[in-house]
Amino acid sequence: MVQSSGATHERAEIGVIGGSGFYSFLDNVTEVTVDTPYGAASDSLFIGQVAGRRVAFLPRHGRDHHLPPHKINYRANLWALRAVGVRQILGPCAVGGLRAEHGPGTLLVPDQLVDRTKSRAQSYFDGEARADGRVPNVVHVTFADPYCPVGRKAAVGTARASGWEAVDGGTLVVVEGPRFSTRAESLWHAAQGWSVVGMTGHPEAVLARELSLCYTSLTLVTDLDAGADTGEGVAHEEVLEVFAANVGRMRDVLFELIGALPANDDRKCLCVEALGGQNPGIPLP
Repeated sequence: MVQSSGATHERAEIGVIGGSGFYSFLDNVTEVTVDTPYGAASDSLFIGQVAGRRVAFLPRHGRDHHLPPHKINYRANLWALRAVGVRQILGPCAVGGLRAEHGPGTLLVPDQLVDRTKSRAQSYFDGEARADGRVPNVVHVTFADPYCPVGRKAAVGTARASGWEAVDGGTLVVVEGPRFSTRAESLWHAAQGWSVVGMTGHPEAVLARELSLCYTSLTLVTDLDAGADTGEGVAHEEVLEVFAANVGRMRDVLFELIGALPANDDRKCLCVEALGGQNPGIPLP
């Protein structure tokens, strides 16, 4: 049963950015609304317990899936999660496969990312005044390896232990959306050696890095993208059908993974020292 709350005293240590299917069946879930300097998040945070850990679930597109990928307030989402204590984030998302061997039902845990978005705010440190009047400094974070290595290793191991032979590594290219790629675009993406294509993995990863959060992406291939398929191209109905067929499997892996992640105080990865001593000029939550 979901209990509504406007307070932010509810705490969590791990965040999951995904759909309502990941939390809707849990008991004793508290709904928390968090105000941020960047406006409203996609939805409330739904805080509950999984594998003995306090977890905050955030519907990326809103609980009614009303937000298209390019309209999501990514800065507010990541800020809200950190504000309740989250320091490690799991970001499951549906993607198209760019290679024939990455067909529908494939779970790929990427280790690289390519940004082909166009209009998304993708930094907290843009030197522009926020709504509260504070002006952040310009800060440059290391992003050569965009995902948490500890989270990635745990994700691959957890999936394989469950019988789902996850692909360890690959490049996620993120496009603006909401349309799918043309066949020429898809062929170009594949020719670059990239693995899967999605619409929501960026700027989530870089914003998490700027906040010194661990971020792990788990991509579920729901279709072969237009260039990897000689049919009529990607259909939204096909995506929904494959996702629905695998959402329970993904949920089980996520819940096992939550229990396998280290305690926040025990994090020893590149994400923790992402700012490298640089002064952000704004207090982080």
